[in-house]
Parts: sequence; C-alpha cells; structure tokens
Amino acid sequence: MATKKETCNLIITGVGGQGNVLSSQLIGQALVGKGYFVTIGETYGASQRGGSVMSHIRISSRKQLSPLIPRGKADIVVGLEPVEALRVLTVYGNSQTVVLSNTRPIYPVDVTSGDERYPEPEEIRKALKDLSRKVYYIAATDKAMEMGSSILGNMIMVGALLELNLLPLSPAEFRETLGRNFKEARLETNLRALEEGRRTVRA
Repeated sequence: MATKKETCNLIITGVGGQGNVLSSQLIGQALVGKGYFVTIGETYGASQRGGSVMSHIRISSRKQLSPLIPRGKADIVVGLEPVEALRVLTVYGNSQTVVLSNTRPIYPVDVTSGDERYPEPEEIRKALKDLSRKVYYIAATDKAMEMGSSILGNMIMVGALLELNLLPLSPAEFRETLGRNFKEARLETNLRALEEGRRTVRA
C-alpha cells in the first residue's frame, strides 16, 4: 500500500452533519473491493447534530484488525473541523502522522455562549505542526459552499486524501465506488467535489 506498510490506520473526524461517516463507509467499501481487510469503528460525542464524530478506518493486506486504533498509532488524520483534528491528533497521532485539516471552524455551543474559548487559527496550526510529520490545510468548506452546499466538504477532503497517495486506493477506483452508490445529479456533484479536492493539493 501507499504507506509501504501491511496496515494503515486512518481517522476521519469532524462534527455531526459533516458527512464523515459516509466518507468512511465509501472508502471502506472501495478498499474491500480491492481485496483489503477493512474495519471501521465509530465514536460519537453529543448525540445531536454538532457533536464530535470520529471514524477509525483500519486497513490491512493480511488480516482483520480490531475496530479502534490504539492510542498513538494513527497514520493519517483527516479533520473536517480544525479543533477536532487537533483533539484526535493529541491522542492518536505520533511524529509520523500525516494530517489533512479543513480550515473552516465550527464553533460548539459552549463557545458561542461565551463559556469556552476556541483556539486562534495560529495556535491550532502550530500544535498540528508540532505533533505530526506533515499537515495539509484544505479550504474544504469554503470551496464546498462555492459549489452550492457545505456538505460537499467531506468529498473535497477525500479527494485531497486520494491525490496524496496515502492510501492503497486511486481516485479512479474511488470514483467507481461513488458510481455504485450515487445516481445522476448527486453522483455528478460528488465527482466534481472529489476533483476539486484533488486540485487543492496538486503541486
């Protein structure tokens, strides 16, 4: 696989309503179709829309793995929300972890009410850099809104992930999976978002 390892541990994290569970399921489906063993474990914060959601995706060329990634063993963290990316990285990351972080924050209720403080963007960036090998910043929500719907941010992030060749999965193979799950207009829109994500990380 792209990581030159028998296993790859990926975490996709965000808040409820951002579509990270769907992204995880589609990635898993595509990899299983290629013959990989894939286990997906999901954890949820507050049950309502806006609570933390984290998907552990464990990929192996040889055997089925347990559903949750051990602490400090994530190879890749995809954060649909910046603070959620940092929260996951502090627990599951290590000095070799690669991070893809959306740039647009989503403020939780305790921040909007004034009870808690949301870190400044510079603080988040410094912490992400210090705790990982490489960080890619993707303006996924901004680009998705330009395309007409913020929910497309998840597919933009997946496009960036696939373009970086961090998984044993090509953009073309993932497009085939999208074709099996979406129809007509929804498929076209998601394919456009996927390509937009790929463009964001091209040299």
